Amino acid sequence: MDAKARSRADTPTSTAPPSSSSSISSASDDGDSDDDGLSNPSSGSLSSPSHEYHTLHSEFGHCSNPEYRRTSAHTPGSVFNAGEEQDPPYYILISVYITFLFLICIGHTRDFFGKRLRSGNYKHLMASGGYAALNSDFDSFYTRRLKQRIEDLFARPVTGVPGRTITLLDRVFSRGYHTNTLTGTHTRALNISSYNYLGFAQGSGGCADAVEEGIRQYGISTCGARLEGGSVDLHTRVEALVASFVGMEDALISSMGFATNSTIIPALVSKNSLVISDELNHASIRVGVRFSGASVRTFKHNDMASLEALLREVISQGQPRTHRPWSKILVIVEGLYSMEGTLVNLPGIMKLKNKYKFYLFVDEAHSIGALGPHGRGVADYFAVPPRSIDILMGTFTKSFGAAGGYVAGSKALIDRLRVRGHSGCYAEAMSPPVMTQVVASMASIMGVRDSDASSTSTSVDVNAMQRHPGPAPQHLLPSWLDLPPYLKDGSEGRERLRRLAFNARYLSLGLRRLGFITYGHIDSPIIPLLLFNLGKMPAFSRMMLARNTPIVVVVVAYPATSLTTARVRFCVSASHTKEDVDCLLRACDEVGGVLDLKHAEGERWSVEEVVRRAGELVNGGGDR
Repeated sequence: MDAKARSRADTPTSTAPPSSSSSISSASDDGDSDDDGLSNPSSGSLSSPSHEYHTLHSEFGHCSNPEYRRTSAHTPGSVFNAGEEQDPPYYILISVYITFLFLICIGHTRDFFGKRLRSGNYKHLMASGGYAALNSDFDSFYTRRLKQRIEDLFARPVTGVPGRTITLLDRVFSRGYHTNTLTGTHTRALNISSYNYLGFAQGSGGCADAVEEGIRQYGISTCGARLEGGSVDLHTRVEALVASFVGMEDALISSMGFATNSTIIPALVSKNSLVISDELNHASIRVGVRFSGASVRTFKHNDMASLEALLREVISQGQPRTHRPWSKILVIVEGLYSMEGTLVNLPGIMKLKNKYKFYLFVDEAHSIGALGPHGRGVADYFAVPPRSIDILMGTFTKSFGAAGGYVAGSKALIDRLRVRGHSGCYAEAMSPPVMTQVVASMASIMGVRDSDASSTSTSVDVNAMQRHPGPAPQHLLPSWLDLPPYLKDGSEGRERLRRLAFNARYLSLGLRRLGFITYGHIDSPIIPLLLFNLGKMPAFSRMMLARNTPIVVVVVAYPATSLTTARVRFCVSASHTKEDVDCLLRACDEVGGVLDLKHAEGERWSVEEVVRRAGELVNGGGDR
C-alpha cells in the first residue's frame, strides 16, 4: 500500500507524516481501488526519496503542510463568547411541527385499525398469554413509527479501526426494515462520526506495538475487581501518569466511562447534599446523582446569570422544610458538551466558585486530550490551574483510543473514593491491553523525560507545572515499554493536537461561511449542523453515503434533541487531512442546497472560496 502511494506521488511537497509505525498491517490492504480517494494521498507526501510512509493513509492521513496547523487556546484577555444560536425561517419551523403532526396522526390511526383488522401473526404477537405487556404501544410509538423506518442510518456494522476512514459491512433490509442481511461486500467511507479525536485508534503504529507487548507481559485480563485481587502494578502506574497529565495529586481509573460518573458521584454526595447540574449534562451524571440520594437543581445551559441566581437562592434558603444549611454543594458541568459542541464557560464558573465557595466537578469526557495547547482539556484551554478545580473526571474512549475513565483530585479525596466508590469492589479492573494503550497515547502527548536528568534541576515552576504539566518522568512508564523516538519526544502528540485544532476550526467556520446554521464553539471538534426537519435526516445521511467518496455521518433527532433541532453531528479528528475537510464541505454544500439547509445570516462564500482561503478563515475567524 505504501509503495503504491509513493509511486503515485507527483511532487515532493511535504515531509513524512508524524504518525509513524514500525509495522504495517496487511489486513488493512483490502484491495480497495483509489477511485474514492480514500486509500492513498491525492498529492505527493515525501520531501526526499529517503522518507517512507509509516502508517496507512486510510488510518491516519498524510499531511505535513505547516499551514494546516493551529494551537487550541482561548485568547488571553478576551471575553468568553459561547455564541448565539440562530433560528431558521418560520416556514422551516412550521414544516417541522406539521411533520410531527402527520407522524402522530397517521401512526396512531394505523395502530388503532391495525389492532382490530389485522389477523394472523400480528394477533399472535399481540397475545400476552396472561402476562402484562413489557412495553406499551405509547412507549414504543416513536421506535415503531419513526426509528424503525430509518433503521439503515443506525447501528451500521463496521470492521477495522475507526480511523480517518472506516469500512462498512453492506446490508440489505427486508420490507419495513424489520430485519437485515449482510451481503458479504463492504464500503470504505470517510469517517466523520467517531470520537477518535487525536487519531490514536490505529491498527498499526507505536501505540499498537506497545499494546501487543503489554499482552505478552500481562495477558488480556486481571480477572477481578480492584479491591478483590484485580489490581496489578500497571494500575498504579496508569493512575500516577493520569494524575501527572491532568495536574492533580492523585487519580483513580475505572474500566467504563459511564460507570465512572454513576459510581463515583454517590461517593461524593449524599442525602443532605445539593447537586447543581447543567441542564444538558450527560445521562451518566444524572444516573449518579439519582443513586446518591442528593437533592438536585438545574440551571440553564452555560448561563452564568442563571447559575448565580440559583446559588443565591439555595444558599440563602437552605434545605427544604428545615432550611438548614446544605452539608455540601457540588456544581457539575461538562468541559465539552457532545450534543451541542459548546465549551463550558470555565472562567465564569471560577469567578462564581471564588465568590460562593462551592465544590466544582468538571466532566472532561470529550475535552481531555482534544482541547488546549498541551491537550489537557478545558483547564488548559482557558489557562486555569487544574488544582483550583476540586474534581476532574474524564474518559479514555475518545482522544486516547482506549476505554474506561478516570477521576482526579486531592490524594485524600481519591483515597476515600477507592474505598467508597462502587467500582472498586463491584466493577472489573481495567484490562492490561487497555491500560497500555492509555500509557502509550498519553505519554505521546506529554513526551517522556529522563528521571535522573529532571532530578538535577534546582528550580521548578510549581504554578507552570500545575497549569500544564511537562513531560512524564520515565519512572511512571513500565520498564518494558519502549516507545519509538517520535512518540517519546512528544513531537507526535504536538502535531496531532495542532492538526485537530486546525480541522475543527476550519470545518466549523467553513460551514458557517457556506450558510449553514451550526451550534457550538469554533474550537470544538464536535460540530452540529442543524437539519431541523426530521424528514431531512435520513435524506442527508443517505445522500452523503451515496457519493463517489462515501461519507459516514451521525444524525440525531427528538427525543435526543429538542423537537425542532434535528441535526447531523460531525466529529473531526487529527487523522483527517485538509483535503478530507474540503471533501466534506463540498458534499455539504451540494446536499445542503438540495435539502434547503442554508438559512444562516451573515456573509456567505462559495465552497471553492472557502477551500482556497482556508488559512485566512482559520486564523482570522475570531474567538467565539
